Amino acid sequence: MIVISACRQVRLSATASWLLCAAFLLSGCGEDAAGTVPRKPIRVDTVVAARKDHSRTAFLTGVVSARVTGNLAFRTAGRVIERRAEVGEHVSKGDLLARLDPTEQQADIVAAQANVDAANAQLDQATSNFARQKELLPKGLTSRKVYDQAQESLLVARGSLDAANAALANAGENLTFTELRATADGIITARAIETGQTVQPAQTAYTIAEDGDRDAVFNVPEVIVAANRAPPPIAIRLLSDPDVKAVGKIREVAPVVDPKTGSVRIKVEITATPAAMSLGAAVVGSVTGPPKDLIELPWSALSSRDGRPAVWVMDPDTKAVSLKAVELSAYEDGAMLVSGGLEAGEHVVVAGAQLLSTGEIVEPSEEKTP
Repeated sequence: MIVISACRQVRLSATASWLLCAAFLLSGCGEDAAGTVPRKPIRVDTVVAARKDHSRTAFLTGVVSARVTGNLAFRTAGRVIERRAEVGEHVSKGDLLARLDPTEQQADIVAAQANVDAANAQLDQATSNFARQKELLPKGLTSRKVYDQAQESLLVARGSLDAANAALANAGENLTFTELRATADGIITARAIETGQTVQPAQTAYTIAEDGDRDAVFNVPEVIVAANRAPPPIAIRLLSDPDVKAVGKIREVAPVVDPKTGSVRIKVEITATPAAMSLGAAVVGSVTGPPKDLIELPWSALSSRDGRPAVWVMDPDTKAVSLKAVELSAYEDGAMLVSGGLEAGEHVVVAGAQLLSTGEIVEPSEEKTP
């Protein structure tokens, strides 16, 4: 009996010890779960926002064109028998470019000359008859009626001669219409006729780019035109030789937008056009807009808040971060320009923002001013 009681006592003591240890362990685990484990600050790179004047420069590619371009056409119908000018050829004012068959016009001149000769003969007869009647009337050898008829015939003969001379001059002018001559010094840029072809009056035969100052023609996005009501002068360089420079100003803006490209055609007047800027030469135009007070940040600082651009800003005292919505003016190569929502002197996170949340404590590296 004594042995059995001792064994039971030993078993009960072991059980109590096990329960005590379990309770201690459970109690310890509960405290760890309820306690807050401090999180190590996230290391980030920051910069101090600074405002500065920033001017945007836009670059455009265009071609050199003539300031004045004219379409040349015959003023009469006919068949082309000669063509003297070709595309790319430089011509002077008055140079013969093409001719029509003049047979019909020459025949009209012969007929008109015959009418002039007949009118002259009629005038001579009327003049002689009137002179005779004028001499006989005072002597009473003719009537007043006959005298008046002779005078009327003389006036009609004179009118007929004037009309015949006008018709002859008109026929001679029509003969000149069979020749097409250059109206100004320039370069032939297009030809629309062939030898043997029958043309109609006012049908374009040649297009000539007149000599003188040139224009640079650019197709630019509509937003650029809308944002620059009074653009500054445009610096122009020859694409094949950047050392060839000129300065131009916009003289014409197309009133409509190209529906296919969404661009607007503008013509820039090139002042004192260099000789190397020939027709059709490719040029690059650059225009710098007025300076704006902006904050420049690297692209890596850009985040999003409710679908709007935002950046992470660090409190320099608590090292806590918050997400701040900003307004962007433009994007550039490797940078973005902030126009609103951010003040100069604020500490902006530019690297390591992927794991941040509002109120997160960070450890900034050495700060820089962008």
